Amino acid sequence: MQAPQNTNTWVGLSHELLPVELASQWVIDPTCGASVTFNGVARDHSSGRENVTLLEYEAYEEQVIPRFKAIAKKARNQWPDIKKIAILHRIGKVEIGDSAVVIAISSPHRDHAYLASRFCIDTLKSTVPIWKREIWESGESWGLEPQHIEEIDEIFLNESQDKGEVLH
Repeated sequence: MQAPQNTNTWVGLSHELLPVELASQWVIDPTCGASVTFNGVARDHSSGRENVTLLEYEAYEEQVIPRFKAIAKKARNQWPDIKKIAILHRIGKVEIGDSAVVIAISSPHRDHAYLASRFCIDTLKSTVPIWKREIWESGESWGLEPQHIEEIDEIFLNESQDKGEVLH
């Protein structure tokens, strides 16, 4: 996975290790005093599941990149001073300790970089059709619990209504 040139948005889906350091460096811009990188790493446990040994991600690939781009666009609409956004996700097998998702953001000031990073990861988790399989000591699960994939506009509207915000 290589960083793009001549654009301020980098989105990607990969079977290979994610370039965390490259994404962190790619978002840095001389006009920005802040960059935030969220690195979601595969861990060895989850709720009720000890000794997780492997994660595996599957995606409805035709939908992922357009949704990543829509998330980046919504983040830019909410925080217009954001300079660069990277949204990268692994698919396939992910070993414990490897990165599963990377969100990197730069902006002139830290508050917008933090807020946009949180918005991007939270929105990705509820709007992008990516599913996780966990394998642990005594079983495995594709996380087949009911999951309603929401539209990005629904998330944005619902969050704004919950906070009593007026959308422009």
